[in-house]
Amino acid sequence: MFQEIPISELQFNPFTMIDKEWMLITAGSAEQCNTMTASWGGLGILWNKNVSTIYVRPTRYTLEFLNRESHYSLCVLDESHRAALNYCGSHSGRDGDKIKAAGLTPVFTENAPYFEEAKLVLICRKLYRQELKPDCFLDPAVREKNYKENDFHSVFIGEIEKVLKKA
Repeated sequence: MFQEIPISELQFNPFTMIDKEWMLITAGSAEQCNTMTASWGGLGILWNKNVSTIYVRPTRYTLEFLNRESHYSLCVLDESHRAALNYCGSHSGRDGDKIKAAGLTPVFTENAPYFEEAKLVLICRKLYRQELKPDCFLDPAVREKNYKENDFHSVFIGEIEKVLKKA
């Protein structure tokens, strides 16, 4: 069971949470949704709003859902679900029901699907989307190291509308 908490009550290191614990980015509806594991992203303040920033490569099936829907969720799971995170990061929803295969239970009570197994959920409303552009990299080494296939991420900035914490 989840309880909604004020964003001001969050107490975690976002660098550890995103880089080491990872998160699931999920979008869609009760009829069809998809998720992907992410270890890049950010949380902060922009346009006087609490926001998340997520990065999704064009090859990811989840991008289709993010482009179509108005909201997405970010789910943080505890270490006991590392296998599910690994699975969702290495398999495509185009090839089958990876949510079921990962042993995750979708919940559809908000504007974006999330997972019963999460310990923390951020429900985000999309505010902005843009593709990273090759000519905008100021450090060529970053581009060369991360985009050998020229598969530049789409960036989404979403207002964090709701924070749900496992009770």
